[in-house]
Amino acid sequence: MSTSLALCFDAPLQSWGTRSPGTLRDTAAEPTKSGVVGLLAAALGVHRDDHDAITDLAALTLAVRIDREGILERDFHTTQNVPTTLGKGHRTVVSERYYLADALFLVIVEGKPELLRQLSYAIDSPCWPVFFGRRAFVPARPLLTRTGLTNQPAIQVLSTHPWLENDPDIRTSESDKTERVPLRTVIDCEAVTAGAVLRRDHPISFTHGDRRHGHRYILPGTTPLTDPMINDGDQVQCS
Repeated sequence: MSTSLALCFDAPLQSWGTRSPGTLRDTAAEPTKSGVVGLLAAALGVHRDDHDAITDLAALTLAVRIDREGILERDFHTTQNVPTTLGKGHRTVVSERYYLADALFLVIVEGKPELLRQLSYAIDSPCWPVFFGRRAFVPARPLLTRTGLTNQPAIQVLSTHPWLENDPDIRTSESDKTERVPLRTVIDCEAVTAGAVLRRDHPISFTHGDRRHGHRYILPGTTPLTDPMINDGDQVQCS
Protein backbone atom coordinates (compact mmCIF):
# COMPACT_ATOMS: atom_id res chain seq x y z
CA MET A 1 0.00 0.00 0.00
CA SER A 2 1.29 3.45 -0.91
CA THR A 3 1.78 6.11 1.77
CA SER A 4 2.02 9.81 0.99
CA LEU A 5 2.64 12.95 3.02
CA ALA A 6 1.02 16.20 1.88
CA LEU A 7 2.74 19.52 2.59
CA CYS A 8 1.86 23.16 2.01
CA PHE A 9 4.60 25.44 0.64
CA ASP A 10 3.28 28.98 1.04
CA ALA A 11 5.43 32.10 1.46
CA PRO A 12 5.73 35.65 0.14
CA LEU A 13 8.99 34.62 -1.55
CA GLN A 14 10.45 31.29 -2.66
CA SER A 15 13.49 30.36 -4.74
CA TRP A 16 14.15 26.93 -6.21
CA GLY A 17 17.46 27.27 -7.98
CA THR A 18 18.73 24.84 -10.58
CA ARG A 19 22.10 26.54 -11.07
CA SER A 20 23.68 28.66 -8.34
CA PRO A 21 27.40 29.05 -9.21
CA GLY A 22 28.37 32.27 -10.92
CA THR A 23 26.56 35.58 -11.08
CA LEU A 24 23.17 34.20 -12.16
CA ARG A 25 20.96 32.40 -9.64
CA ASP A 26 17.78 31.22 -11.27
CA THR A 27 14.62 29.63 -9.92
CA ALA A 28 12.40 26.89 -11.25
CA ALA A 29 8.66 27.51 -11.43
CA GLU A 30 8.05 24.90 -8.73
CA PRO A 31 10.05 23.26 -5.90
CA THR A 32 13.00 21.16 -7.04
CA LYS A 33 13.83 17.68 -5.78
CA SER A 34 17.06 19.01 -4.29
CA GLY A 35 15.26 21.84 -2.51
CA VAL A 36 12.57 19.59 -1.04
CA VAL A 37 15.11 17.00 0.12
CA GLY A 38 17.18 19.75 1.75
CA LEU A 39 14.12 21.04 3.61
CA LEU A 40 13.16 17.55 4.81
CA ALA A 41 16.74 16.89 5.91
CA ALA A 42 16.73 20.11 7.95
CA ALA A 43 13.47 19.11 9.64
CA LEU A 44 14.91 15.70 10.56
CA GLY A 45 18.25 17.13 11.67
CA VAL A 46 20.18 15.22 9.00
CA HIS A 47 23.70 16.55 8.47
CA ARG A 48 24.73 17.35 4.92
CA ASP A 49 27.50 14.71 5.13
CA ASP A 50 25.04 11.91 5.99
CA HIS A 51 24.95 10.38 2.52
CA ASP A 52 22.77 7.40 3.47
CA ALA A 53 20.02 9.59 4.93
CA ILE A 54 20.16 11.97 1.96
CA THR A 55 19.91 9.01 -0.42
CA ASP A 56 16.83 7.70 1.41
CA LEU A 57 15.12 11.09 1.19
CA ALA A 58 16.04 11.51 -2.47
CA ALA A 59 14.47 8.11 -3.20
CA LEU A 60 11.02 9.42 -2.22
CA THR A 61 8.61 10.05 -5.08
CA LEU A 62 7.98 13.79 -5.39
CA ALA A 63 4.79 15.31 -6.75
CA VAL A 64 3.88 19.00 -6.86
CA ARG A 65 0.59 20.73 -7.60
CA ILE A 66 0.76 24.45 -8.28
CA ASP A 67 -2.23 25.89 -6.41
CA ARG A 68 -1.11 29.45 -7.14
CA GLU A 69 1.47 30.25 -9.79
CA GLY A 70 4.30 32.46 -8.54
CA ILE A 71 5.30 35.76 -10.12
CA LEU A 72 8.91 35.70 -11.35
CA GLU A 73 10.90 38.55 -9.80
CA ARG A 74 14.55 39.58 -10.08
CA ASP A 75 16.91 41.53 -7.87
CA PHE A 76 20.56 42.50 -8.08
CA HIS A 77 23.31 42.00 -5.51
CA THR A 78 26.53 44.00 -5.63
CA THR A 79 29.71 42.65 -4.06
CA GLN A 80 32.66 45.02 -3.84
CA ASN A 81 36.38 44.38 -3.47
CA VAL A 82 36.29 40.89 -4.97
CA PRO A 83 39.85 39.65 -5.69
CA THR A 84 40.67 38.73 -9.27
CA THR A 85 41.65 35.17 -10.18
CA LEU A 86 45.28 36.27 -10.04
CA GLY A 87 44.83 37.69 -6.58
CA LYS A 88 45.77 41.15 -7.78
CA GLY A 89 43.50 44.15 -7.65
CA HIS A 90 39.84 44.09 -6.80
CA ARG A 91 36.61 44.39 -8.71
CA THR A 92 32.89 44.82 -8.23
CA VAL A 93 30.64 41.88 -9.09
CA VAL A 94 26.93 42.28 -9.80
CA SER A 95 24.85 39.12 -9.55
CA GLU A 96 21.25 38.49 -10.63
CA ARG A 97 18.94 36.51 -8.37
CA TYR A 98 15.50 35.31 -9.36
CA TYR A 99 12.68 34.26 -7.08
CA LEU A 100 8.95 33.53 -7.03
CA ALA A 101 6.53 35.91 -5.33
CA ASP A 102 3.22 34.74 -3.82
CA ALA A 103 3.54 31.14 -5.01
CA LEU A 104 1.56 28.34 -3.36
CA PHE A 105 2.36 24.65 -3.80
CA LEU A 106 0.91 21.36 -2.65
CA VAL A 107 4.02 19.19 -2.24
CA ILE A 108 3.59 15.44 -1.83
CA VAL A 109 6.24 12.86 -1.02
CA GLU A 110 5.50 9.15 -1.35
CA GLY A 111 7.53 6.30 0.07
CA LYS A 112 8.04 3.93 2.99
CA PRO A 113 5.47 4.46 5.78
CA GLU A 114 8.02 4.55 8.61
CA LEU A 115 10.13 7.27 6.97
CA LEU A 116 7.03 9.32 6.19
CA ARG A 117 5.84 9.04 9.80
CA GLN A 118 9.22 10.33 10.94
CA LEU A 119 8.97 13.18 8.46
CA SER A 120 5.46 14.07 9.64
CA TYR A 121 6.66 14.43 13.24
CA ALA A 122 9.79 16.31 12.17
CA ILE A 123 7.91 18.76 9.93
CA ASP A 124 5.57 19.54 12.83
CA SER A 125 8.56 20.19 15.12
CA PRO A 126 11.67 20.65 12.96
CA CYS A 127 15.16 20.12 14.34
CA TRP A 128 16.56 23.03 12.31
CA PRO A 129 14.84 25.98 10.65
CA VAL A 130 13.16 25.18 7.34
CA PHE A 131 12.98 27.60 4.43
CA PHE A 132 12.10 27.73 0.75
CA GLY A 133 15.40 28.00 -1.08
CA ARG A 134 16.93 30.86 0.91
CA ARG A 135 17.18 31.32 4.66
CA ALA A 136 15.09 34.49 4.57
CA PHE A 137 12.25 32.75 2.69
CA VAL A 138 10.38 31.15 5.59
CA PRO A 139 6.92 29.52 5.50
CA ALA A 140 3.88 31.76 5.87
CA ARG A 141 1.83 28.98 7.47
CA PRO A 142 2.35 25.44 8.82
CA LEU A 143 3.86 22.98 6.36
CA LEU A 144 1.63 20.05 7.28
CA THR A 145 -1.76 20.03 5.65
CA ARG A 146 -4.56 18.58 7.75
CA THR A 147 -4.64 15.67 5.34
CA GLY A 148 -1.07 14.88 6.38
CA LEU A 149 -0.30 11.19 6.00
CA THR A 150 -2.57 9.22 3.71
CA ASN A 151 -2.60 5.70 2.30
CA GLN A 152 -2.91 6.96 -1.25
CA PRO A 153 -0.34 7.25 -4.04
CA ALA A 154 0.96 10.74 -4.74
CA ILE A 155 -0.71 10.88 -8.15
CA GLN A 156 -4.11 10.35 -6.51
CA VAL A 157 -3.46 12.98 -3.85
CA LEU A 158 -2.62 15.47 -6.61
CA SER A 159 -6.11 15.18 -8.07
CA THR A 160 -8.15 15.01 -4.85
CA HIS A 161 -6.43 17.04 -2.13
CA PRO A 162 -8.37 20.17 -1.09
CA TRP A 163 -7.23 23.37 -2.75
CA LEU A 164 -4.79 25.28 -0.51
CA GLU A 165 -5.75 28.78 -1.66
CA ASN A 166 -6.79 30.76 1.45
CA ASP A 167 -7.83 34.06 -0.12
CA PRO A 168 -11.64 34.15 0.32
CA ASP A 169 -12.17 36.41 -2.69
CA ILE A 170 -10.23 34.08 -4.98
CA ARG A 171 -12.03 31.04 -3.59
CA THR A 172 -15.43 32.65 -4.14
CA SER A 173 -14.49 33.73 -7.64
CA GLU A 174 -13.35 30.23 -8.62
CA SER A 175 -16.37 28.63 -6.99
CA ASP A 176 -18.72 30.74 -9.12
CA LYS A 177 -17.03 29.79 -12.41
CA THR A 178 -18.44 27.10 -14.67
CA GLU A 179 -15.08 26.71 -16.45
CA ARG A 180 -11.83 26.86 -14.51
CA VAL A 181 -8.18 26.83 -15.49
CA PRO A 182 -6.75 23.45 -14.42
CA LEU A 183 -3.96 23.30 -11.86
CA ARG A 184 -0.49 22.49 -13.19
CA THR A 185 1.21 19.38 -11.80
CA VAL A 186 4.67 17.80 -11.85
CA ILE A 187 5.43 14.25 -10.67
CA ASP A 188 8.42 11.90 -10.73
CA CYS A 189 8.20 9.26 -13.44
CA GLU A 190 10.22 6.64 -15.30
CA ALA A 191 12.42 7.54 -18.26
CA VAL A 192 10.19 5.49 -20.59
CA THR A 193 7.00 7.36 -19.59
CA ALA A 194 5.44 9.15 -22.55
CA GLY A 195 5.97 12.89 -22.18
CA ALA A 196 8.75 12.53 -19.59
CA VAL A 197 11.07 15.53 -19.18
CA LEU A 198 14.65 15.39 -17.88
CA ARG A 199 15.57 17.44 -14.81
CA ARG A 200 19.01 17.72 -13.22
CA ASP A 201 18.01 18.35 -9.61
CA HIS A 202 18.27 14.91 -7.97
CA PRO A 203 20.60 15.38 -4.98
CA ILE A 204 23.58 13.05 -4.69
CA SER A 205 25.72 14.98 -2.21
CA PHE A 206 25.20 18.13 -0.13
CA THR A 207 28.75 18.06 1.27
CA HIS A 208 30.52 21.43 1.22
CA GLY A 209 32.89 21.49 -1.73
CA ASP A 210 31.32 18.34 -3.20
CA ARG A 211 27.73 19.28 -4.02
CA ARG A 212 26.52 16.98 -6.77
CA HIS A 213 23.23 16.41 -8.55
CA GLY A 214 22.01 13.71 -10.87
CA HIS A 215 19.11 13.43 -13.29
CA ARG A 216 15.50 12.45 -12.75
CA TYR A 217 12.48 12.35 -15.01
CA ILE A 218 9.28 14.25 -14.37
CA LEU A 219 5.88 14.18 -16.02
CA PRO A 220 4.28 17.63 -16.39
CA GLY A 221 0.50 17.66 -16.43
CA THR A 222 -2.66 19.30 -15.13
CA THR A 223 -5.55 18.35 -12.88
CA PRO A 224 -9.01 19.92 -12.80
CA LEU A 225 -9.90 22.27 -9.95
CA THR A 226 -13.13 20.60 -8.86
CA ASP A 227 -15.99 21.74 -6.64
CA PRO A 228 -15.06 19.24 -3.88
CA MET A 229 -11.46 20.53 -3.88
CA ILE A 230 -12.73 24.09 -3.43
CA ASN A 231 -15.47 23.28 -0.92
CA ASP A 232 -13.35 20.93 1.19
CA GLY A 233 -10.58 23.50 1.17
CA ASP A 234 -12.78 25.82 3.23
CA GLN A 235 -12.41 23.41 6.15
CA VAL A 236 -9.19 21.56 5.34
CA GLN A 237 -6.24 23.91 5.12
CA CYS A 238 -2.95 23.61 7.00
CA SER A 239 -2.76 22.45 10.60
